[in-house]
Amino acid sequence: MAGAKFEYDDKGTTFYYFVISFYGLILVPLTYYIWFFTKVEDQEKKNDRACNCPPCLEKRHRLIKVKPKSKTIRYFSLFALVVLWALFVYGGYRISQFEREFVEYDPYHVLEIDRGASMAEIRRQYRRLSMKFHPDKESGDPKKFMRIAKAYEALTNEESRKNWEEFGNPDGPGATSFGIALPSWLVSKENSMWVLAAYGLAFMIILPISVGTWWYKSIQYSCDQILLDTTQLYYYFFHKTPGMQVKRILMILAGSFEFEKGHNAEVQERETDNIEIPQVMRELPNLGDKNKEPPLCYPYSIKARSLIHAHLSRIDLPPDTLKQDLDLLLKKSPLLVQEMISIVAQLMAMAKAGRTTNMPRLETVENCMKISQMLVQGLWENKSPLLQLPHINQDNLRHFTTKKRNIRSIKQLVSMKEEERRSLLRNLSNEEYKDIINVCWTFPVIEMDIRAHVLDDTEDKSLITVGDIVTVSVKLKRRSLGEFFEDESTEMQSIEADGQTEVHPEPKDSPQAQKVWQKNKKKGKKQKQNKQVSKKKPVKQQIKKKGSEEKDNPPKEEKDESKKEKETKEDEEDGEDVNRDEKDHSGSESGDEESSGEESGNESNQETGKSLEEDEEEWQRLQADIKNKDVILETKSKETHTVHAPYFPEEKQEWWWIYVTDKRRTALITPPQQVTTLKDEEEVELKFQANEKPGTYHYTVSLRSDSYFERDVIQNFKITVEEAKEFETKQWDFESDEDDKDSEDESGESEYEEDDENSD
Repeated sequence: MAGAKFEYDDKGTTFYYFVISFYGLILVPLTYYIWFFTKVEDQEKKNDRACNCPPCLEKRHRLIKVKPKSKTIRYFSLFALVVLWALFVYGGYRISQFEREFVEYDPYHVLEIDRGASMAEIRRQYRRLSMKFHPDKESGDPKKFMRIAKAYEALTNEESRKNWEEFGNPDGPGATSFGIALPSWLVSKENSMWVLAAYGLAFMIILPISVGTWWYKSIQYSCDQILLDTTQLYYYFFHKTPGMQVKRILMILAGSFEFEKGHNAEVQERETDNIEIPQVMRELPNLGDKNKEPPLCYPYSIKARSLIHAHLSRIDLPPDTLKQDLDLLLKKSPLLVQEMISIVAQLMAMAKAGRTTNMPRLETVENCMKISQMLVQGLWENKSPLLQLPHINQDNLRHFTTKKRNIRSIKQLVSMKEEERRSLLRNLSNEEYKDIINVCWTFPVIEMDIRAHVLDDTEDKSLITVGDIVTVSVKLKRRSLGEFFEDESTEMQSIEADGQTEVHPEPKDSPQAQKVWQKNKKKGKKQKQNKQVSKKKPVKQQIKKKGSEEKDNPPKEEKDESKKEKETKEDEEDGEDVNRDEKDHSGSESGDEESSGEESGNESNQETGKSLEEDEEEWQRLQADIKNKDVILETKSKETHTVHAPYFPEEKQEWWWIYVTDKRRTALITPPQQVTTLKDEEEVELKFQANEKPGTYHYTVSLRSDSYFERDVIQNFKITVEEAKEFETKQWDFESDEDDKDSEDESGESEYEEDDENSD
């Protein structure tokens, strides 16, 4: 019986096969990643409208200094890839040069004859080779002679020939050998102690230490990479103070343990901090350094709070010390602010469920969102939003509010005429003015479309009953102010190209002349009078409008006449069909029965047609829902649009928060959802439970930017909650069935028998 035999690799050939195969499994995905994911982006397109103000230039220079150039990384990675592939090819070539260890036994090859040789030729060749390689001869070779004898026996002996043809060996089946792709020196006795020592070092010392270190660090952080101690700190303070102001939130943000050296090794503590921090604190009023609440009174918290206040006041800091600490603080701030917002939303949900007593107010959530805008732009909330633009400072703002003009926002600045805007900024050079226009070009304008419905199997999706889960689908469309500049210029060019001699522009107070990004304002009585005057238009325009209206909308009388003609035609056709049916089926009762059968057939066909149409509509709706789910599950890039933030240490992308509120009750209806993929268009779904009482309820969808002031969008909507319908379940009336059976038994007759008698 054949056994099993395990053999290690004495020559190392199979070990090389294993190494090359494993090396190829790593090299192929690495090549794909380096080739497709390290491409250098076209920087010229990005810098077409780049701002060249001093803070932006300094930020760009700092980013280039900190991060190596992408082209250098690309070239180095490609060079390393070429070297790795060269090693792979060389290894494959070396393996191809190895000698084949396993060769199939062939007695014809040993006897040096063809496979189709006859027995006489085999014997003749055997005699010739045995005389040549016999051990007694001078040219003899004992090993060669033994192989010749074995081959001759395999071809002449029937049993040996059968074993060779079946098992490949004249002696029959041998022991099965299994090769292990490990070199023999690895299991030799001389190296056993070294191998055991290496195994012990790798699996008993290095692996436990590395796993323990990773586990100890990971349990300190949440899934959003926020320290759990910081999360508990936020829970405590937001539960303690339901209505929290901006400065108080900044104080709590500065107390985060991410800025303490014991929790974060990136934080640096210098001896110069004892000199530089007090100097900065003297320039900052209302810092709250006398607060005695731990950890808000600790040195790291006071230092972080001083740096935040200096950043918002745009105070210059030493570039080699405090500026680096401020950059580290600002890089971690977006995640910390998002954690604050989620914790406040959780506390509000817990208070609604009765699990906590103090419910945070809606203003607390919105103040947290203001903190993000302040940190990105480096501005206090009470400062002018015009300071977001380059080259504009407090001295320039004096010219924006005079007796002739009152410009307090970017919207008002953009809505000005080009000549007036240039005269307002006449103290700036052409390049500086161009920077302002380029930044205004990139400012976002969001159009929001809201639709409230219920996701169920009912036909009327807009029907909302008590306790339903209402889904608010919000379609967001992002445009820039530059697109409106282009629209205005193209309109003016088209008007000039038409060559119209009489142009009567609408007054400025009219709603049509209002910009898309401007809000609707309430107007007084004087403006109403102006509206009435503006309604009077020149005669030529009235004639043109009347003509166009007559073409587009024909008079009502003509519409009514056309409707009557259609109705009379349909009635005549129906009458003709009825007469034909009466002629065809009159004269017998059987004919009436046939006509009723045809009518019932037509009705059934119509019902089946309607059911098919309903099924088709439901199928299309389900397919649309599936597509929407696929879009939601699809991972999108979080790279949207770069924010103009010269005082933020790294490139910031436009992100948003969207949520539903009830302004009357100042309540948060849905938790704020962060939108990180709004590049051109995006659809967001917000869900909440309808009220328990029927009626009409008004809600507000708020979209707030995490980077810009005055870019927030607020839109109201209402839903009508109705009473839930009572569904009547069909039940069998067993009592009536039993009564019918009893009456049949008593009379001894049934309805079918009566019908038979009547027919007879």
